[in-house]
Amino acid sequence: MNKRVLVTGAGGLIGSEACKFYLNKGYEVLGIDNNLRKYFFGEGGDTSKNIASTLKNYPSFVNYALDIRERPAVLDFFKKNGPFDLVIHTAAQPSHDWAAKEPFTDFDVNANGTFNMLEAFRLYSPKGVFIFTSTNKVYGDNPNKVALVETETRYDYALDQKISGVSQNGIDEEMSLDHCKHSIFGASKVAADVMAQEYGKYFGLNVGVFRGGCLTGPQHSAVALHGFLAYIVDCAVNKTQYTIIGYKGKQVRDQIHSSDVIFAFDEFFKNPKQGEAYNLGGTKENSASILEVIKILKEEFNLELDWNYKDQPRIGDHICYYTDMSKFKEHYPNWKLTKNLRDIIKEIIESKREQK
Repeated sequence: MNKRVLVTGAGGLIGSEACKFYLNKGYEVLGIDNNLRKYFFGEGGDTSKNIASTLKNYPSFVNYALDIRERPAVLDFFKKNGPFDLVIHTAAQPSHDWAAKEPFTDFDVNANGTFNMLEAFRLYSPKGVFIFTSTNKVYGDNPNKVALVETETRYDYALDQKISGVSQNGIDEEMSLDHCKHSIFGASKVAADVMAQEYGKYFGLNVGVFRGGCLTGPQHSAVALHGFLAYIVDCAVNKTQYTIIGYKGKQVRDQIHSSDVIFAFDEFFKNPKQGEAYNLGGTKENSASILEVIKILKEEFNLELDWNYKDQPRIGDHICYYTDMSKFKEHYPNWKLTKNLRDIIKEIIESKREQK
């Protein structure tokens, strides 16, 4: 029998990538996406475009406009459509700036929505695999408390410190989730992250938690408040002014292509663990500051970015964050990054130009 896969947030960057991946393997794929992202971010966050343009060519794909906040509806959906071999839960409110405007909505989507999904999975697909896309924001501003060095273009980790959770390879899973400022978004994702771990460890279910950094790619419906790399490229291509917010533009992020994210998910699916948490990102090799990205766009892609500067950093924002994936690589040695930073930027540029 064909395997059955359920993907929430099916029209989003990671959701649509997951749908394509498993549809191309011949699996039966169901999606859940009610385009709440458009409510969060306006037209720029409209996920229905991905479903219409990317997934419409797969006749076996069906999307359901289900609201994961509605517990009876979620339970009924699993009861009628399960069991599922794999559930990839990507649906979320993803912006820590937006969350402060509507904390109830943020928590209901991120925490309660995930809880609804986990319980439905336990009841109706307990032999399957559940993958939860968490976030590195569960670490709050603890990464800002480590010792940093400042260069001309970036901040970076000081190599001589001996602090749990950080090394010259980046931030690992030993970084504390506690005693810090998370933002409302970060706190709601902590609740979901810990609950997902508990469903794996307490109930003995195959649940993986992936604390993503900057997940990106050409399908990213990026906006000013979410999706740094895709948004800055969009501004450069479309001659829109970009605002650097704080830290002199030297704040650092690592970028991982959505296809490499699904590569990691599939490795976990083939050999799942119970309640394990992994950091997920582009690692140091795919890291860059805003200033460095601006330089790459100009010198390597002939794109001049019009930008201004706002000196007040975003609450809970990381100064420097790139991912140490040693734990995941140890557990899943077949996985590796297949796309470097320049590959990713090139793909996003080409996609933005096609959309013009």
